[in-house]
Amino acid sequence: MAVLDWVVIAGYFVVMVVIGIYAKSKISDASDFYVAGGKLPAWLVGISHHMSGYSAAVFVGYAALAYTTGFAVYVWWALSITVACSVGAWLFAPRWPRLRQKLGIISPLEYLATRYNVPTEQLLAWSGAALKVFDVAAKWVASAILLQVFAGLPVMWGILVVGGVTMVYSTIGGIWADVLTDLGQFLIQFIAAIAMLGIVLVQLGGVSALWTMWDQLPAGHASPFNNDLTVWFFLAYCIISTLSYNGGTWNLAMRMISTADGAAARRSMIFSGVLYLIWPLVLFIPMWAAPIFLPGLANPEESYALMAQQFLPAGLVGLVLAGMFAHTMAMTASDANAISSVVVRDIIPALRRDRGFLPARKELFMARLTTFLFIVLSMGIALTADSFGGVLGLLIAWFGALVGPIAVPMLLGLLPAFRRSGSAAAITSWAVGLAVFAVNKYALAGPIEAMGTASAQALTVAAPVVCSIVVFTLYGLISPRRSATVDALVDSLGYDGPTADAPAVAAERAAR
Repeated sequence: MAVLDWVVIAGYFVVMVVIGIYAKSKISDASDFYVAGGKLPAWLVGISHHMSGYSAAVFVGYAALAYTTGFAVYVWWALSITVACSVGAWLFAPRWPRLRQKLGIISPLEYLATRYNVPTEQLLAWSGAALKVFDVAAKWVASAILLQVFAGLPVMWGILVVGGVTMVYSTIGGIWADVLTDLGQFLIQFIAAIAMLGIVLVQLGGVSALWTMWDQLPAGHASPFNNDLTVWFFLAYCIISTLSYNGGTWNLAMRMISTADGAAARRSMIFSGVLYLIWPLVLFIPMWAAPIFLPGLANPEESYALMAQQFLPAGLVGLVLAGMFAHTMAMTASDANAISSVVVRDIIPALRRDRGFLPARKELFMARLTTFLFIVLSMGIALTADSFGGVLGLLIAWFGALVGPIAVPMLLGLLPAFRRSGSAAAITSWAVGLAVFAVNKYALAGPIEAMGTASAQALTVAAPVVCSIVVFTLYGLISPRRSATVDALVDSLGYDGPTADAPAVAAERAAR
């Protein structure tokens, strides 16, 4: 890389520090640290929600799929999330800020103590926190791979550098630092991606290459479903994405909780969905064209980085790399923020003798401490990522398959149709989902692999969450739980504004 590229990257890190310091001025307690006191504007939450779906993994793992598979990666990833946002804007997003309004929550799991009971809350909190370590670890690895390609820095040092910088500004600025970083990376990505797209199209002969380049690519690259990215895999990920992007991935629930009310949350989700429909096309076009410029690439995960180095001028290469760092740093920082909220507001109170929340000053201190410790742990996992199947192994096989059983009782518990599914349904559906994953991954690994890679991936990802949904639903029908408190809570989430039942629900939650 040229000197100008290093100047751009250094400037980016300085901006991150400035953002952290500015965000710190907006934080006076744990509510500000975790959910901005419910004061984030809808447009900013929409951008942040959208950008939280990106990390360096998009430019490593998904770039590899674009190189080997073609258009199908857009259908599998971007369209599945567009579907998820469409469903979420109607069903889930508005309910999250209403939980803050009516129960005073600042963690996505706090309401579970009232909706089910404390043991259910604890089970999902501990298992979800453990799972998220692996997801964040995958993002550190992806960033380190990019840094190795661009600058020749060993993966281990890449993990330590990117993780270390994130650790500093995220523990200072909380969710304000996260969303402002998301806004910054959106602007960086806009400039860099448009430049990359324009240069690639010029190299290919103009705008007409958008429909003519496919003739120069391997057979099947123009198909919406190709190789392992089959229609069944797409449908499986529509389910996974609906659960994940509507709160099953806790940092995205935190974005919704941080909006003013249900109407604002709905607008932000719609905005994010529109961006997912359009913007990934800009990013993927150069990735799809990579086999034309870099035929027979031994390691497709390096394709986007090599394209950037080949076509972009000095300065823009650094901007691209800074944007990739911004993706991962913002996403992992928001993950750390969400996990910290669960530890401080769900796990620690359950371990205290009086079962109460920490005093305000100590709660803010613990918020920053647990954010710091989570990032340290995830970096440790990242340094041993090969033991878990590499970047895509961590992202797709582990996180994709296990997020569902944790998210099912969390999200479906918000909906009136599932009000009769109680704590037994939640715990059983969670256990069945994890058991199905374990059986598929280990006991039936041979027979599943014999089905072919595409079928095996779809089954591994979809089976746990589908089984969890079925069990959760049937349990509520066969052995319904009836509770006036749950009814009052669920009904109150259907509209904005105060409700007569909310004080009683909040009082029972505090008593727990």
